[in-house]
Amino acid sequence: MSSFNFDVVTLFPKAFELINNLGVITRALDKNLINVNLYDLREYGEGSYRQVDDKPYGGGAGMVLKPEPIYKAYESIRKSPKSQTLLMTPQGKVLKQKDLARWSTLDQIIIICGQYEGFDERIRCLADQEISMGDYVLSGGEIPAISIINGLTRLLPGTLGDPDSLVDESHNSSLLEYPQYTRPLTFKDMKVPDILVSGNHEEIKSWRKRKSFERTLKRRSDLISNEKYNQIPQSKRIIEESNKFMKFIIGKEYDIYPDW
Repeated sequence: MSSFNFDVVTLFPKAFELINNLGVITRALDKNLINVNLYDLREYGEGSYRQVDDKPYGGGAGMVLKPEPIYKAYESIRKSPKSQTLLMTPQGKVLKQKDLARWSTLDQIIIICGQYEGFDERIRCLADQEISMGDYVLSGGEIPAISIINGLTRLLPGTLGDPDSLVDESHNSSLLEYPQYTRPLTFKDMKVPDILVSGNHEEIKSWRKRKSFERTLKRRSDLISNEKYNQIPQSKRIIEESNKFMKFIIGKEYDIYPDW
């Protein structure tokens, strides 16, 4: 099996030394499951000072990455037919687990890291997708890029010791993961639920599915689709009880999920 290639255009390649101490990525590198190739933007800079940024036209604070160095770095990358180019920017689409799953079927991801106050608008033409890690701003795209490398690598065959551990993780099925427990049975007067030590695997499976739904409903109700709602046992009861509670609190009818 050929290695999955990550090719990263960055002004701060030393930031990626972190991946040598991240268990999943480090193991994947050691097993030649992935390659992480860094393209130091400074090496493609202009003039004797290797300039990579300049003041924005029209005025404004900060500096903007110039297009020429990024285009030169990008054009130096050998591209696979099964490749996607991602531009890390707060203006992009927020990353989802399904994105990582989709990219895991490729064999190359090229990541362009933004920096400073932004980048020349013409750089956007290089990207297949613009990706954000959330509604906040970081000083550069390096940490988001490492997050993508981490999240995608762990989905590749041979990376994890037990591939079944991916099945019930949060966001894999648009639901958050159910509560997990391990020894000791009782800790600081908090006891493991009896069902988990009952030995009844069917009831445990049902309990986990219900708890997964309840946790998602409480913490991230935006993740629950109509399809998932219809599949989860007792989901209607849970939602009806939530609506009754809201009615009690605000003194009037309040349908939390009017579209369901």
